[in-house]
Amino acid sequence: MAGLVLVIDLVFSGTDYFLLLPNELLRMSWIDWFVLIGSLLFIVIYGVWKTRGSNDLQGYLKGNNDAKWWSIGISIMATQASAITFLSTPGQAYTDGMRFLQFYLGLPLAMIVLCVTFIPIFYRLKVYTAYEFLESRFDLKTRTLTAGLFLLQRGLAAGITIYAPAIILSTLLHWNLTFTNIFIGVLVIVYTVSGGTRAVTQTQKQQMAIMMGGMILAGIMVLNMLPESLSFTDTMHIAGKMGKMNIVNTEFDLHDRYNIWSGLTAAVFLFMSYFGTDQSQVQRYINGKSLTESRLGLIMNGLLKIPMQFIILFIGVLVFVFYQFNQPPLFFNKTGTEKVLESKYKEDFKELENDYFLVFSEKKEKISALVEAQNVEDQISVSILQNEIEGLQEKEANLRTQAKEIVKKVDDKIERNDKDYIFMNFVMDYMPIGMIGLLFSVMFSAAMSSTASELNALATTTTIDVYKRSIRENEDEKHYLKRSKMFTLLWGVLAILFATYASLFENLIQAVNLLGSLFYGTILGIFFVAFYFKRIGGNAVFVAAILSELIVLTIHFLNQNDLAPSFLQMGYLWFNLIGSVCVVILSYGMHFIFPKQENKVSQDSN
Repeated sequence: MAGLVLVIDLVFSGTDYFLLLPNELLRMSWIDWFVLIGSLLFIVIYGVWKTRGSNDLQGYLKGNNDAKWWSIGISIMATQASAITFLSTPGQAYTDGMRFLQFYLGLPLAMIVLCVTFIPIFYRLKVYTAYEFLESRFDLKTRTLTAGLFLLQRGLAAGITIYAPAIILSTLLHWNLTFTNIFIGVLVIVYTVSGGTRAVTQTQKQQMAIMMGGMILAGIMVLNMLPESLSFTDTMHIAGKMGKMNIVNTEFDLHDRYNIWSGLTAAVFLFMSYFGTDQSQVQRYINGKSLTESRLGLIMNGLLKIPMQFIILFIGVLVFVFYQFNQPPLFFNKTGTEKVLESKYKEDFKELENDYFLVFSEKKEKISALVEAQNVEDQISVSILQNEIEGLQEKEANLRTQAKEIVKKVDDKIERNDKDYIFMNFVMDYMPIGMIGLLFSVMFSAAMSSTASELNALATTTTIDVYKRSIRENEDEKHYLKRSKMFTLLWGVLAILFATYASLFENLIQAVNLLGSLFYGTILGIFFVAFYFKRIGGNAVFVAAILSELIVLTIHFLNQNDLAPSFLQMGYLWFNLIGSVCVVILSYGMHFIFPKQENKVSQDSN
């Protein structure tokens, strides 16, 4: 057949086999395929088998409330650690250094607030969802509004968590992206529809072991791939002098998304919203055996999440240092590069590649000299060389910008912000046999883990807060169990459809945080009023929530289109704080306009 012809070339190089596809030499050996496919099938089969017989609503949606604290902690971490975390975070560190870690500094504080305030109320009321409490505290319309905001935000985010690994597999195999989205989505749907919450919790233990085990092993291997003459101390000096070890930034700047102030203020509100009001996380810990087990699970997450993110970011820094001694691609999106090389701009792109190589070679020499000067403590030479390296980095950045302009001319639909492709390229180009399959298994395990939690939460909220409460109120348990499975399937299909038509933001991990920041602040504000302002009624908070959401969306629109006045120019993490504060302030003001409603829950319950 002309065109797409598969040739299995039994070229045996050491211990590696190569699979030849048109214009592409893929380094996936049969061992890599065995590791990848085997791990994915094991997770699906294990999830279905382990949760067979889940035939009641309590077991399907709350896992019979039998989860232990360590299982809860793992499930919470695995839900948040999507494929986006492992795909995008190393690229974030490669381009922007370690400062993204500051985003998580407020996480332990948020966990403490949730353990003291949120969890006891959820347990006391024995809720299926976080939003049931809001009807008891306010009224049905406030509950429905909050559940609707969650369904909108999390439904979109579920599509992105499928889309992220689909990019990897479609690029690797030259598969159609739509087919790849369907492939990943179906794997998740099979065991999530089958076993519900128990299936999600059970499979996340294996998925988390694959994820962190694979990434730690990758970090060790990157260290071993660095030049033998380069010590670990030398590696840290290079990363530090080139601006990648910028863990803490104490400058207060609303425009800066990641500094210690946004991490300890705005990010705290995001985490309280996400872990305290997002059903995909609430559902992970309300199925604990006791209040104490759930609290310990959240505290475990607060203590271990920062080291986990540090490891993933640090791997990105190590990859950056590796590419100071090994020529990196001019453009990391290989699909884009291939299209350019088949276009009329081929020679222009190759000329940029030659210039890029010359700059890289000069920079490599300067970095080697910097290491020598640092070792003999020649600080004058270190300072001079550091300035020269910074100048060469600027030249590299300029060449990459020019390359992206060429890519845009060839095909405007090609994603030009290639941060999310950096780690993928490194894995494909340099990782040995077996490790490639393992690391792709990490990506897919993470995608399946977080997507399963999201579909489970979306189905639970749809069933309990919308269908059972407002559409069919008096059906038997089997009816609601069937509808829960149907809604799980429906949300899975919708997530696949959104993934098919998704386009990247600045990068994937920021896309998810942006989506959350647009809605989480308003949701958290509603819960703040519910917990701490007991005299404010449902009408007041309902109107305040709508106005606050409009304010947040307006600020985002103005920032996106460079129309915002200086005092409104800010990173999106601050939307969480603004949304929460607006709901509280406006609710208090509305309290004097709308008559107070009589709460159904006693003051003791609140």
